[in-house]
Amino acid sequence: MIAKELISNLILPLSPSDTLEEALTIMSIYHVKHLPIVENENLVGILSEDDATTNDPGTYVRDIPTSSAYSFVSKNDHVFEILGRLAQNKMTTVPVVDEDEKFVGIVTQEDLVKYYANSFSFKEPGSIVVIETSRREYSLSEVCRVIEYENASILSTFITAIENTEVLLLTIKINQQEISTIITALERYGHNIKASFTEDEFEDNLKDRYDQLMNYLNV
Repeated sequence: MIAKELISNLILPLSPSDTLEEALTIMSIYHVKHLPIVENENLVGILSEDDATTNDPGTYVRDIPTSSAYSFVSKNDHVFEILGRLAQNKMTTVPVVDEDEKFVGIVTQEDLVKYYANSFSFKEPGSIVVIETSRREYSLSEVCRVIEYENASILSTFITAIENTEVLLLTIKINQQEISTIITALERYGHNIKASFTEDEFEDNLKDRYDQLMNYLNV
C-alpha cells in the first residue's frame, strides 16, 4: 500500500485566505490536529491546532507564521514511510505530494488505522505470543523455525524496543488458536514468553486498544 492509495476523499487542505475559525471547524469535524496549507497547488505549510487556538479566530491562515520545515510524503511512498513521518513529527495528518512536490491529498491517522484493521493479519483468526529478547540475541528466523516445526505459521510480527535498554519485545500473531504446545516449544529453546493471548482474549484486548485510540483521535 502506498500513499496515493490512502488519500482521504473527505478532508480538503486549507487556503491562506481561510480563517482560523474555519480551520478549527474542519479539525473538529474530522478529528485531526494538523491541516496542510495549499496555494496554487503548492504545499506552503501546515497549521496545527495549537497555532489556531492561540490566535484570534478571525485571523487569516496566511497571517500565522508556520515552520518552513514541515513534513510530507511522496504519493509513491510506502505505508511504513507514512507511519514513520506521523510518529516522528507527532502529526495527525500528513500531506501527499507528486514528483514536482505539488499537493495531491492528505493521509490521516484514522486512514492508517482502518487500513491495518482491515489487513489480512488482523482479520485472520489466530493467537498472539509476546517474546522478550535482547538486540544481541534477537533472531526472527529461529523463532519462525520453532513455530513452523509445530505445524503453525506466523501471520505477522511487530517489534517494540524498550527505551534506554537492550530489551526487545517481539509480538507474533500465529495462525492457530491452541498454542500451548508452541509456547512449550519456544520455552524449550530458551525463548522468554512475556505474554500470550488466545483469540477471544486478543479480540477483547484489541477492541479495548482500538476504543482507546478512537477516543484519542476524537480529543
